[in-house]
Amino acid sequence: MQEEKVDAYIVIRPENGRYLSGFTGGEATLYISLERACLLTDFRYIEQAKAQSPDFEIIDSGQDHFPSLAEIGQTVRRVGFEGDYVTYVDYGKLKDAFSQAELLSLPNLVSHLRSVKDESEIELIRQAVKIADDAFAEVLKTIEIGQREEEIGLSLEFSMRRAGASGASFDFIIASGVRSALPHGTASSKRAQSGEFLTMDFGAIYQGYCSDITRTIFLGEPEDKHREVYDIVLAAQKAGIAAVTPGRTGKEVDAVARKLIEEAGYGEYFGHGLGHSVGLAIHEGPNLNKREDRVLEPGMVVTVEPGIYIPDWGGVRIEDIVLVTEKGCEVLTQAPKDFIILD
Repeated sequence: MQEEKVDAYIVIRPENGRYLSGFTGGEATLYISLERACLLTDFRYIEQAKAQSPDFEIIDSGQDHFPSLAEIGQTVRRVGFEGDYVTYVDYGKLKDAFSQAELLSLPNLVSHLRSVKDESEIELIRQAVKIADDAFAEVLKTIEIGQREEEIGLSLEFSMRRAGASGASFDFIIASGVRSALPHGTASSKRAQSGEFLTMDFGAIYQGYCSDITRTIFLGEPEDKHREVYDIVLAAQKAGIAAVTPGRTGKEVDAVARKLIEEAGYGEYFGHGLGHSVGLAIHEGPNLNKREDRVLEPGMVVTVEPGIYIPDWGGVRIEDIVLVTEKGCEVLTQAPKDFIILD
């Protein structure tokens, strides 16, 4: 805040609010100045906020926090806010609340802090990853030809919830056959058939922190091209992981895996970035893609997930969560990623 020369900063994004205050309730706005740290919420969450956020001044502002913000911030002249999250309507309310002040969009003030995890955060991510790993092992034993994609997704979620997950970290991508060529093919009523890839992209939330894993298996007897595409993606994924080291930019890591896929002749079928950071949100920064100039630092947690997606044929993606360390990286995901074939 001092570097940006702002007198106060308004936090509305839930994961930023949780990160700074510890509050896990569903309704909160933070007002932070160099003199005060206020958490505005309504009657339903007052006692919870007092228990979870002892370092904050808890204010019962009702469900419309903006009048209270106006009262608290009467003397401030420069106010930062999360320009990448605040809606047009809420921006208008902010302008009214701080009519005497200059508003500055500073979306990265908290997200950059969140990008480097401390030991307690890393441990929670480890637990979220283990829950997903164990669910894959459990559900893999139950997958059958003819099973609906939605059934497989439900089995994964039930397994993770039984293990302590509070929920799914995103809408699961369960895609079989030609649908496996859809990078975001969420689970459908389609039944997985023999002779098809089955891609499963899923994750758990454990005490607020997310995991993210993708495994692609094959049902029935694969042809040579199925094995070829899988082997290329696996090699690219391993190369990408080996490239995750502190001091490298996201685009440098992306280029390592992308080059391997391009040299194999499948570059046009890998159209998304190599990965993204994970924490309180499933997609955080920095990313691993062609445009990312941010440098990786120890404590960052990123996914490495190359894929090849061939329309009207099928696709393969393999994804692990990786912790950046002082000398390289540690792969947190332990689920096997050899070419699994189910009869």
